[in-house]
Amino acid sequence: MKLLHNARIYTLDPSHPVVSALLVDSHGQIAAIGGEELRQEFPFARREDLGGRIVLPGLTDAHIHLMQYAWGLQKVDVETPTQREALQRVAARVRQSTPGEWILGHGWQQNDWGGEFPNAAELDAIAPENPVYLTAKSLHAGWANTLALRLAGIGPETPDPLNGKIVRNQHGQPNGILLESAMTLLEKHLPQPTVSQIAQAIESAQTILFQMGLTGVHDFDGRLCFMALQQLDTEERLNLRVTKNIPVELLNYAHGVGLRAGFGSDHLRIGMVKVFMDGALGPRTAAMFTPYLNEPENRGILNMDGEELFEHGRKAAEVGLGLTVHAIGDRAVHETLNGIEHLRRYERENGLPALRHRIEHVQIIHPNDTGRLAQLGVIASMQPIHATSDMLAADRYWGERARLSYAWKTQSDAGAVLAFGSDAPVESPNPFWGVHAAVTRQRIDGTPGPDGWYPEQRLTLHQALAAYTTGAAYAAGLEHRRGKLSVGFDADLIVLERDPFDCPAEELHTLKPTATMTAGTWVWQA
Repeated sequence: MKLLHNARIYTLDPSHPVVSALLVDSHGQIAAIGGEELRQEFPFARREDLGGRIVLPGLTDAHIHLMQYAWGLQKVDVETPTQREALQRVAARVRQSTPGEWILGHGWQQNDWGGEFPNAAELDAIAPENPVYLTAKSLHAGWANTLALRLAGIGPETPDPLNGKIVRNQHGQPNGILLESAMTLLEKHLPQPTVSQIAQAIESAQTILFQMGLTGVHDFDGRLCFMALQQLDTEERLNLRVTKNIPVELLNYAHGVGLRAGFGSDHLRIGMVKVFMDGALGPRTAAMFTPYLNEPENRGILNMDGEELFEHGRKAAEVGLGLTVHAIGDRAVHETLNGIEHLRRYERENGLPALRHRIEHVQIIHPNDTGRLAQLGVIASMQPIHATSDMLAADRYWGERARLSYAWKTQSDAGAVLAFGSDAPVESPNPFWGVHAAVTRQRIDGTPGPDGWYPEQRLTLHQALAAYTTGAAYAAGLEHRRGKLSVGFDADLIVLERDPFDCPAEELHTLKPTATMTAGTWVWQA
């Protein structure tokens, strides 16, 4: 047994909100909480004096692309203030590479570069002998040079795929930008890492996540990531708690073998079925009721309607799998709610459990739909850092509608459960950056001002932390084991030098753990 004492421990359990000591048993669970009396009650426990530091439950990123984040740490970082800087970074990598070697990067956002998409010719000038492919920050657009397009067989006669677009110049030639499903036309030609290489990358990345204060994630990557996670778990190299969601493309296989949510181990368990309803704000492919400002023909891309979503949900529900639905535009959110409303009736009529369905992002919602997530018991899985990253683009392309974008306070007030994440590698997975954004609605530099962007959507610190702890645990069906520091719960926690409840809101993004524990074991210490 291990006794952590002399600490200020915020349990997030309203029955015992603050204690100074907790006892961890040999199974990695919390056996007792209280004060210094625990030293007398358990004299043989190994004592660890935390020197008055702060303890919080371990935080969970409820939406991350774990393989893409881990593998992306090796790519060229093109999230730069100017396009020129991005091109300079790509040119530097080209100089280190051999002719013919793929140059991969991630992070560009045309809205930071004046709003216009870049083109292939700009990459051709710095990489004439290397295929180059750079994914946008949103992961809903790709930027390729001419050699990469040629290797992928993308030319003027290539048709746009369903739910995707090959952007072309005035002569009909592909100009290097691929939107939504058109990205797969090129990505299937990229060199593929092995499962062992991915496992190694994830193992390295989990240490970075521990340093940020994360003890768990809900992952949204595909088959290769799942295979790598299984390898790590089998070899007892996975210390991160991972809830693994399944792409809808694999639903038939999951249904065929009767795979249920929650199946797995203490560190790797099955989550739900991921469905894409639309695109994203960055490339202006999120499905909207009315057009984007100054783009009268553009209402985004809607991948399916509520009826088709219901059909996926019905099949998933039959084997105990819920839906987790990517929906960003107000029309996509509306169609998702319609589909889930139908699915709720199906669950009741067939004696099925009410599953923990979620909408990922909910980035803008129609006023008539604001209370429907709570009414239908749908979890609002949102990413606070998206609001501060995207606020200028939201104002530019959504205008007045943006008052109900990234509206987590509206959802909380209506009674919906919030589960917060980052969508990394779209954003940094640092949860304290997300907490800062949720509480202040400001960027780290203080913009757009002291009150933040649409300040009526700000949360309290407790609400923000709950979305990374108890809310994320509820979304995974683990509210009786994780998210709080209570007797019988897993000993997943972080230690801080500074008390977030005694910290100016504008400084919350600076918080850093000094130690991280999962299952009663210190997995990282400064």
